[in-house]
Amino acid sequence: MGKITIDPITRIEGHLKIEAVVEDGEVKDARSSGTLFRGFELILRGRDPRDASQLTQRICGVCPQVHATASVLCLDSAFGVADKITDNGRIIRNLLLGANYVQSHILHFYHLAALDYVDVTSVATYEGDNAALNSIKNFIARGELGPFVPRYEGDYRLSDEMNRAATAHYVEALRLRRKAQEMLALFGGKMPHNCATVAGGVTEHPTVDKIVSFLWRLNEIRDFIDNTYIPDVLGVAEAYADYFSIGAGCGNLLAYGVFDLDGSEPDYLRRKRLLQSGTVSTDLKLGDVAAERIAEYVKHSWFADSSTGRYPGLGETVPQPGKAGAYSWLKSPRYDGKVYEVGPLARTMVNYVAGHPTVKGLVDPVLSRFEAGPGALFSVLGRHAARALECKYVADSMADWVLQLKPGEPVYTEYDIPEKSSGMGLVCGPRGALGHWIKIEDHKIANYQCVVPTTWNASPRDDEGTPGPIEQALIGTKIKDENNPFEIVRIVRSFDPCLACAVHVITPKGSDLGRFRVS
Repeated sequence: MGKITIDPITRIEGHLKIEAVVEDGEVKDARSSGTLFRGFELILRGRDPRDASQLTQRICGVCPQVHATASVLCLDSAFGVADKITDNGRIIRNLLLGANYVQSHILHFYHLAALDYVDVTSVATYEGDNAALNSIKNFIARGELGPFVPRYEGDYRLSDEMNRAATAHYVEALRLRRKAQEMLALFGGKMPHNCATVAGGVTEHPTVDKIVSFLWRLNEIRDFIDNTYIPDVLGVAEAYADYFSIGAGCGNLLAYGVFDLDGSEPDYLRRKRLLQSGTVSTDLKLGDVAAERIAEYVKHSWFADSSTGRYPGLGETVPQPGKAGAYSWLKSPRYDGKVYEVGPLARTMVNYVAGHPTVKGLVDPVLSRFEAGPGALFSVLGRHAARALECKYVADSMADWVLQLKPGEPVYTEYDIPEKSSGMGLVCGPRGALGHWIKIEDHKIANYQCVVPTTWNASPRDDEGTPGPIEQALIGTKIKDENNPFEIVRIVRSFDPCLACAVHVITPKGSDLGRFRVS
């Protein structure tokens, strides 16, 4: 019996440490550790509530827009205007979040995960006139693999032709991501950390010029998704079909829903959204989501035990570095006391089981192509496929939404900041279910709590000792070479973890929280 330690996992957002105990070539136990402390909840105390939608965007530079969205939904709720947002305000919020979605999904496959399957070194023998491939060939010839390393070697199954095509698409994806960022900046002012998403709606008014400029960029991205991104994902799936049976995880999925289609319902979990809220497990039974059933546990987290088992709206952030038995700066969110995975797979499966016609129309051909049932999606490749298909659905939907904007009509609803109130904002980001909770006293923030997607997925054991989703996905995995554990990183990256969201380091008033070494 031996232990594999990967610290940090590369090609993800932030710092994640994985420890896996291996016996006879199989992972018998695993631990997922967030190695830095996130202190945004402490930074927000005592501030004007309206600051939250700007400051929480700084939790992550890759997915700031979903924090902006969750925060303003939270503030709308606390200010009593959740069901009073104008259509223009609702649609522009959707367009901003949608632009962040497509760039994040493209980023994940090409620039974070694809290099687990694509052998870039095949470009070293390329003979052709593709400028991008020749540039990379010269790069390799200088002995500089740069962004393509570090990586575990071996188990590359794609043909040289496919490897080279995917490498060229890696470069093309950089340009398309820039287009998506430009789309967000058109209505948000800038990216990252836009200025336009505020409580009560948005600050940017639609114009014909902005609508045309947004749609022009969007249509180029849609073409890339249809003709490059999805075919590349399916090509990888054909070569690595065994990964439809690897990394299943906890088998429970949860989604809050995303992209409001009607703002008249103040309860976000009951609101009509492009992708609806719900839970589903491997038994394919659909369930509702009730926020009061969410709790965070900290027995194995570096937080004071007094905060364990709390509903996030009543939660505390009390760091306790060095606590005995703890191994992560992530808390352990649970729903009804059970472990749940969040993310594109959860959204896809919830809506697939609910009979959503568009989602079924995207998923069923993939299942037929691989002669698989829905259960096969609970896997590494299932997560990649769900993310790619969702990317298409969101991009196609934005093409309709942007044409629904009405120049000259209002984008903002007035409100008063209450002396005392509370609010909650629930939405799904690219990586999964995101919740913000606020408590206002004397017109200021008395408490603010964020439960982010990677806190769900990369959580440590809870108070009952039950491993989190990534930990469960690793346990039982066969490892061909303990010195080259590519299976582990493929499973972890399929979740698209964002430790930047889940953990941060601060030193309030100059005091040390603790000293940590990340090798």
